[in-house]
Amino acid sequence: MHVAIVTTYPPGKGTLNEYAYHFVRALRTKEEITHITLLVDNLPDAAEYPLPEMSAGLAQLDIVPSWQFDSATNAWRILSTVRTIDPDVVLFNLQFASFGGTKAAASLGLTAPWLVKLADYPSMVLLHNIMETVDLQNAGYANNRAIESVMRMAGTTVTRMLLNADLVALTIPKYVEILHAKYRTSNVLLAPHGSFENDAPLPTFDLPPGPRQIMTFGKFGTYKRVEMMLEALRLLERAGYTDLEMVVAGSDSPNARGYLDQMQQACADLPNVRFTGYVAEEDVPRIFQAAAVVVFPYTSTTGSSGVLHQAGSYGRAVVLPKIGDFAEVITEEGYDGEFFDPADAQTLANAIARILDSDERRQELGMRNYLASQGLPIADVLDWYLLHFEEIIARHPKRAAKHRMPAPPALVGERPQATS
Repeated sequence: MHVAIVTTYPPGKGTLNEYAYHFVRALRTKEEITHITLLVDNLPDAAEYPLPEMSAGLAQLDIVPSWQFDSATNAWRILSTVRTIDPDVVLFNLQFASFGGTKAAASLGLTAPWLVKLADYPSMVLLHNIMETVDLQNAGYANNRAIESVMRMAGTTVTRMLLNADLVALTIPKYVEILHAKYRTSNVLLAPHGSFENDAPLPTFDLPPGPRQIMTFGKFGTYKRVEMMLEALRLLERAGYTDLEMVVAGSDSPNARGYLDQMQQACADLPNVRFTGYVAEEDVPRIFQAAAVVVFPYTSTTGSSGVLHQAGSYGRAVVLPKIGDFAEVITEEGYDGEFFDPADAQTLANAIARILDSDERRQELGMRNYLASQGLPIADVLDWYLLHFEEIIARHPKRAAKHRMPAPPALVGERPQATS
């Protein structure tokens, strides 16, 4: 099977790049897959994607830059590339802002699955968020209620276009229920997020020498914001915690360019705050393993959190706002942490302190999250995808014909048997 995947991918910095990395790494090991082509966004400054590793037992991997963030022509460019490479099935790894920070570019890009379906290619969308549950003002997409109302109507239209794909997979049960109820559709199914590390070794809970690190990881400036963490750090220092370092690991959200530069200026009085910038995939383990606690300074959520699954894989204690989809993930998948009110920095400081004050509590949460992360490895989730790839290929007669095995040749000296 030749699978094309429309996605961001490291070293690209777009949303969902890390999920794609782990998804593709596991997919290449499946014997049903012979070839994977990634249709990725163009890197800035004429940078190029590295050549993929090639080895026995791994499917061939090609990386083809096919679209540009914030371009209005992405859907047509993707369709053109799909026709050129002629895959058996096309998977879109998406959220609503995958193709642009502007409303027009984001919406037009999301017509790509529909165009691919019209061109008679089996198409499947892995949708990490839905418009119905996104806080548009906190996420940076709407400045007032009037704009929010218009965007929600537009979001309904875009969702209907996405639902024209053969299959739409969602990572949270609530999302499936919402789309079934609102759109009366039968092609929406639950696909668990899966953990990134398959059979990850038991993590060490020992902390490195030096200041205890309070780490946050992601793309910041919209619903992931640093201000509350800075305020919580000041509160902790006033309460006598003098051995702390706050680590902001990641980069700006595409919708909030320059945000982290502003935050660096705002905390010039705090020498124990470190901004790492973009974290390369090979450096991710080190960042997590050095953290005493991983904080999620979110004002709202827009889907299942890959960072939470990563924190679990490395056995980290976490501090979470018990809002929206986090509560759903924690209930469904067994994660746990200390919780805070996303409107109150003191509750964040208190939640961090409860972990810092007790190595026993820190290790208990770390172990619980590690075990949750190992419950359903992404490699197992991919078996679900393979079944559905085969099912939607069967709906397209031309594609299905490519997968029919030819009749076995007659043995030498034998006459082929007649068939009715």
